[in-house]
Amino acid sequence: MVTSSGGSTVRIALIGAGRIGVGHAAALAGIAEVSLTVCDADGERAAQVAQEVGTAHGTQVAVSTAPEVLAHPQDYDGVVIATPTATHEELVLGCARAGLPFFCEKPVSMDLEGTRRCIQAVHGAGVASQIGFQRRFDPGYQEARRRVAAGELGAVHRVHMLTCDQNPPPETFVAGSGGIWRDCLIHDIDALRWVTGREVEEVFAFGAVRGAEYFRTHGDVDEGVALLRLDDQTLVTAHTSRNNGQGYDVRMEISGTLANATVGLEPKVPLVSVEPGVTFPDDEPWVDFIARFKGCYETELRAFVDVAAGRAASPCTIDDALEALHVALAIGRSREEGRPVKVSEIRAN
Repeated sequence: MVTSSGGSTVRIALIGAGRIGVGHAAALAGIAEVSLTVCDADGERAAQVAQEVGTAHGTQVAVSTAPEVLAHPQDYDGVVIATPTATHEELVLGCARAGLPFFCEKPVSMDLEGTRRCIQAVHGAGVASQIGFQRRFDPGYQEARRRVAAGELGAVHRVHMLTCDQNPPPETFVAGSGGIWRDCLIHDIDALRWVTGREVEEVFAFGAVRGAEYFRTHGDVDEGVALLRLDDQTLVTAHTSRNNGQGYDVRMEISGTLANATVGLEPKVPLVSVEPGVTFPDDEPWVDFIARFKGCYETELRAFVDVAAGRAASPCTIDDALEALHVALAIGRSREEGRPVKVSEIRAN
């Protein structure tokens, strides 16, 4: 309920209190105007998280269930979906039917057909959507986007981007993740579209299993490399890994005719120089994406509160999720079939 005077309350239901959900609960509980309700399939877990974040932020946090929230949409202004991937589609469709604005962690669905069903439902209901592409809220990516748009780099000719986990996720996660392209590299794909303002036209990819065999068991890889061509002929290289022992590494390097710009080149980047006298980087590397992007998660949820309150348009809609998925699926097809794949092939499916 948003009031016109004397302050406001924005009623948010968080569905999912797992690893990412507990961080979202803390961030939402820390926003003064938010009245938070925590839901989880494990009711005891929901109650525990609600108590912990409520105590930490000196606020009352309610507990409910997803079916109860969706059955009583008049009691909420928005929903944050942070459940396992396989449940996203059902919850997005539920929010659309209930007329509730929602924030959803990627992916919206495990496949193209499901994503399209969600988009049709969301557009038909006219509800606001925001997708969890948190890099759009990172100061480095924002500055890179500004420099590209302002022409400070000149004409962009090359981009290199990478996302590398320090340690592989457990097999239970890999089994339902949708694979490294859709789970991991999709963040780079969205950042690429957003920073450059261009679309991906064609891709070619290689993948390998160099570590745990359970990646192969689930049709996945733990090392991936892709070459992408944008619609203005800019060439892009993308690396993704589950085995970067030095630390969690996320970077984007943009090369233009006048200047270059690099996102992620800071003291905690997990690189070691072997050049004499060079000590940079000189801080302990990031260990995972939650530590690296903690501030971004908080900022994106503050943005969603504005969306749910009707104060702002969504900075990252369900349509952006579809475009990133098109590219990720093209990369997967290229790796499987050993040939270049135009993204238009995926769009035509």
